Amino acid sequence: MEALDNLVRIRRLKAEPPDAREFKGMLKAADTKLRDACIEGLSEDSQFSLAYGAAHALSLAALRWHGYRSESRYIVFQCLQHTIGLPNAKWRVLDKCHSARNLAEYEGHMDVNPQLLKELIAITRELQSLVRDLPPIGN
Repeated sequence: MEALDNLVRIRRLKAEPPDAREFKGMLKAADTKLRDACIEGLSEDSQFSLAYGAAHALSLAALRWHGYRSESRYIVFQCLQHTIGLPNAKWRVLDKCHSARNLAEYEGHMDVNPQLLKELIAITRELQSLVRDLPPIGN
């Protein structure tokens, strides 16, 4: 993982051995959030927040599976191309979601684009499948 090792050298990632229990907990949290994001009747704001949380948990789980950690949500999404082979166009959608989340979180501006929400949920389902397909930690 040369690209990830380069991020360690510039202190954007930390090398840290993967932890099977932590990984399993992240998957469980992501599954719950994604399932809840699809509950009919929830506001789009709530659906977005839940789906975004699931996408982040899955992305971090993939990074942790490879033995790395980051405190930057952006970096966690950016690394998806290396951790599970997610195409750049898809992690860039997650980056748009990250920007929308930051506007809501730090500036109180939440205006969910229904198309972006639909793409977020679809990509998060794909992440769920790709991360679940990773071999057990330690193998």
